Amino acid sequence: MTSLDSKTQIVVVGNGMVGHHFVEQLHQSDANVEITVLCGESRLAYDRVYLSSFFSGASADDLALTTPAQYAEWGINVVTNALVTDIDRDNNKVTTSEGQVFNYDKLVLATGSYPFVPPIPGNDQEHCLVYRTIDDLLAIEASAAVSKVGVVVGGGLLGLEAANALKQAGLDTHVVEFAPQLMAVQLDQAGGTVLKDKIEDLGVTVHTQKATQTIEAGDTCRYKMVFADGTALETDMILFSAGIRPSDQLGRKSALTLGERGGIVIDNHCVTSDPNIYAVGECALWDNKIFGLVAPGYTMARTAVSHIKGGDAEFVGADMSTKLKLMGVEVGSIGDAHERTEGALSYTYLNQPEGVYKKLVVDSEQKYVLGAVLVGDTSDYDTLLQYALNNIELPEHPESLILPSSDAAPALGADALPDTASICSCLNVTKGDIISAIEGGCCSVGDVKGETKASTGCGGCAALLKNVVDSELEKRGVEVSKAICEHFNYTRQELFHIVKVNGIRTFDELLEQHGEGLGCEIVSLLWVLFWHQSTTTTS
Repeated sequence: MTSLDSKTQIVVVGNGMVGHHFVEQLHQSDANVEITVLCGESRLAYDRVYLSSFFSGASADDLALTTPAQYAEWGINVVTNALVTDIDRDNNKVTTSEGQVFNYDKLVLATGSYPFVPPIPGNDQEHCLVYRTIDDLLAIEASAAVSKVGVVVGGGLLGLEAANALKQAGLDTHVVEFAPQLMAVQLDQAGGTVLKDKIEDLGVTVHTQKATQTIEAGDTCRYKMVFADGTALETDMILFSAGIRPSDQLGRKSALTLGERGGIVIDNHCVTSDPNIYAVGECALWDNKIFGLVAPGYTMARTAVSHIKGGDAEFVGADMSTKLKLMGVEVGSIGDAHERTEGALSYTYLNQPEGVYKKLVVDSEQKYVLGAVLVGDTSDYDTLLQYALNNIELPEHPESLILPSSDAAPALGADALPDTASICSCLNVTKGDIISAIEGGCCSVGDVKGETKASTGCGGCAALLKNVVDSELEKRGVEVSKAICEHFNYTRQELFHIVKVNGIRTFDELLEQHGEGLGCEIVSLLWVLFWHQSTTTTS
């Protein structure tokens, strides 16, 4: 750091979710710095996780994570449409495509990634698009208005999100995947099969083991995709979502050390081969790994802030477990989902009529959780994740953790979790942080959210957060509401009976008749489970 009478000049290249998180954390740290943000897009940071909501009515403003007014209030100099083209490492300067020059003491590269488009002849035609930015969404919307059939190339997490976007845009939607199954990174073969069935039940046609060789003029549609096996598929629009590549061009051009397959190499402090340059998020390569989830990027951002301030925080990798909804289908993947650990054993549960598949992977002595796969019902995700992350010993019958209505399944209450247990992985909030917030005067889930920011990222930890907060408040003699959340003044069991007795068929109907506001992640995650249980019991 520089002397107290002069501020360290911090230039941040990129203003995606991770770049914005770095800015937010550095601002809140009260460091003696002056921050300049160079944003390559015309818009400031927005939530890429929920891009598909654009096609169900969300606006660009709804997705925004900040505003120019907010940055101005924080005293941050921000420049949009500022594509950085050069780094002068000898003189600590960066130059944009418009010729603007900015000096820095510390430079933070948060340039993210770009969509990988397979080198298929014909992939550069007018209605061949990618799914990454709001501008991409606008292009998809325009193409959808003059199209009837859409194809997504790629059946991974991003590909299925893109398929959801096309489906919501009103197109006859297909997914083309080179691998034998969907989401091959996160799911095993059985889980991928169940997911494929559920996706097709929703009206999306899935084509696996298809290698596109050319994109030609179509006979009945705009284009024809010709596959290596001799078959073809006609479509009006093609949306490439076949993975990402790190946006490491600046690092390459300025001779920073890069990985063999790309990515700007960083150490445990997120420092590159130049001690004055940091890299965070999907452009960064740590231990030869690129982390494609937002939570590890947030951890990198906090680590870089700590190092700039002289702290000792380190980035030592990240848990890549994930829970999400793809076109309304619940999917969860934890740890060693593919049983690659030597001696690993597994328990599986398959309910084909309801489209529910669960696999629990344990060590050879059946003492600890190594991984899990959940498709169609992720209600066990939080419990299994805590077993895995905190090395909590398994009960006598591990299979009870994934079997429905199992009396043998022990409840893993909040008290069983150590203070170091991660409750919110996006914002790195532990149980200990929540306890500290309560001891500091927080008296509700809302108070704890405001103090710690827990559950303000993806929202997937909302139910677990409520359990921990309620447990800690009850220990202190505070009367706790049994309402499932602030939007529904009922317990989980009461809400289930409402769904069952009244034959409620949609979440919107439940919210309109018995809730208030917009609802939240807690109840929306339970909705599928409620509906399956109520229809099964009444049939």
